[in-house]
Amino acid sequence: MYGNAPMKLFACRSSLHLAEKIAGELGIELGKSSVTNFSDGEFQPCFDESVRGDMVFIVQSTNPPADNLFELLLMIDAAKRASAYKVIAVIPYYGFARQDRKDRPRVSIGSKLSADLLSAAGVDRVITMDLHADQIQGFFNVPVDHLFGSAIFAPYIQDLKLENLAVSAPDMGGSKRANAYSRHLQSEIVLCYKLRKKPNVIEEMSVIGEVEGRNIVIIDDLVDTAGTIVLAANMMKERGAKSIRAFATHPILSGNAVERINNSAIEELVVTDSVPLTVHSEKIKVLSIAGIFANTISAVTTNQSISTHFVF
Repeated sequence: MYGNAPMKLFACRSSLHLAEKIAGELGIELGKSSVTNFSDGEFQPCFDESVRGDMVFIVQSTNPPADNLFELLLMIDAAKRASAYKVIAVIPYYGFARQDRKDRPRVSIGSKLSADLLSAAGVDRVITMDLHADQIQGFFNVPVDHLFGSAIFAPYIQDLKLENLAVSAPDMGGSKRANAYSRHLQSEIVLCYKLRKKPNVIEEMSVIGEVEGRNIVIIDDLVDTAGTIVLAANMMKERGAKSIRAFATHPILSGNAVERINNSAIEELVVTDSVPLTVHSEKIKVLSIAGIFANTISAVTTNQSISTHFVF
């Protein structure tokens, strides 16, 4: 309950798997909704129960295709037009986040446009996890609850009880995240510097730090083609690393990413279920974030602090 407003949880199609887990953690039934598909590819979401005066949470990651984002926008619009009290978008993976700045002339800033579209649809709040860049929160004019995968990754790493542990970032952009893990785990830190001349193509990479004889843990927000993380792992193995594990919140795994991982020095890739995992590999382990999101949703509905859910 939010004041006198009942809370209801709904899911768009791409994140139905996670929404069902979140509902289970909350001890509630997932709200009833449906989608009408037209022969030309157009679709129309619909709430199959009243949401008048309710606090409506809608779960959907906005990874490509763009239909995932647009379905979320339509659901938000439908909830507002059905007189929902508040509409909160639960976006485990916020897509288009890598387009967070003008890094060359005449390009869009896709993550800002996505934020504007969500605001235009009428969203009142956003709950998300491990944004590609922290400043994306500033693209919104509504509250953003930014959760961190460290809440499940850090305890998992601690349970491994690895000696001579070193935390690594696959690029300089991830140095802040790696440093936070390093301080929490009281370990050394190793950084990688990469030169990229165009998307998904790495021209050059170098490793900064001592890796010989160490158990390396590579931390990143997402793994897409796996080119960066595999190159970093193989380089560190060549330099004498004892073992290499990788942790990435969002398993996009496009193209031949799984094949690259299977043929790499990475012993284990640990990811979350922020997006549906459509591929299989014995090297990939999935940890669920349903509990973290359920706790946050519960805190939001009761006006409680969510900072207690952060490990660091």
